[in-house]
Amino acid sequence: MFKPRDIEAYRRDEKLGHRMLTPEERIRLLKPYLPSPPLHPSEQANKRAMEEQQRLGVRRFLKTHWHLLVFTIIHALFSLYIRIRQAYHQVVNKVSSIYHHHHRAPDLIYNDVKDLRRLPIHLSVILTLDEDARGGTGLAKLIEEASDIAAWCASARIPQLSIYERTGTLKGYLPRVHRSMTQKLAAYFGPNIPGIGIRAPHCPSMETAPTLAASRSENDGLKHLSVMILSAEDGRDSIVDLTKTLADMSQRGKISTSDITIELVDAELSESVMGEPDLLLLFGPRVELVGYPPWQVRLTEISHVQDNEGVNYQVFYRGLSKYAGAQMRWGR
Repeated sequence: MFKPRDIEAYRRDEKLGHRMLTPEERIRLLKPYLPSPPLHPSEQANKRAMEEQQRLGVRRFLKTHWHLLVFTIIHALFSLYIRIRQAYHQVVNKVSSIYHHHHRAPDLIYNDVKDLRRLPIHLSVILTLDEDARGGTGLAKLIEEASDIAAWCASARIPQLSIYERTGTLKGYLPRVHRSMTQKLAAYFGPNIPGIGIRAPHCPSMETAPTLAASRSENDGLKHLSVMILSAEDGRDSIVDLTKTLADMSQRGKISTSDITIELVDAELSESVMGEPDLLLLFGPRVELVGYPPWQVRLTEISHVQDNEGVNYQVFYRGLSKYAGAQMRWGR
């Protein structure tokens, strides 16, 4: 499109016989309106190659990095979901901890559970030793957690408690565990301290009789709490040892193969390790049995609270509530 000013200048120069503008000025005037000079064949080939390379580069980038874009979007959405879920559970647990707080009072704990349809006779828990803690603080925390759970069980009138700790550290400190649990029960029950017995497979047991005030008490409170301490060696290793023993006895003719039944295996494992618990409580954010005795957990109700970290009374109470409302189908 020609500019009016350029058209007027050219016509005036033409009327004057092309004496107004010099040849250089006429070239500058017409140059913007002239087509581009043709490229050399080699230059044309280079230009087409560059355009093709740019087009292929964009396609290649989208093709090779598309999965990264999809992964980033999925990761961002899932991270947002996890954060929202954790925040929700933290709020729920905080409200529950305010509404259901034991205040180290056995009567308050029993009031929480007395209206439940049923309570477990044998409660089992899995505790974890903090191996990164320094100066024995991990062991002290582990013993404190075990003592708290023992006091809650005694307050809820659950007569049997088994505590599983994978490394076996807790089993090596039975006197210290017994002393800590006795002191914790005294802090909860005052003069009416129930008796407590602590034992572990292949270890001597420790017993403390109930106080005279607890024995003469007319209420229906728990008189004696039995505590079993377990580790990973009491799980699969016990089954392997029993299998070897039964195979050796069968080869020597002391027992026939027809006598080796599930009932026999169950009786032997119950005697050497423990019987099946009614409820297994997990205080971690996921269901991880970390080597828990597999035979004893066949028909056990397992309970955990999502996104929970650490031992607290809310997990204990919610586990009992879930157990009370669970349907026991026994494989049917």
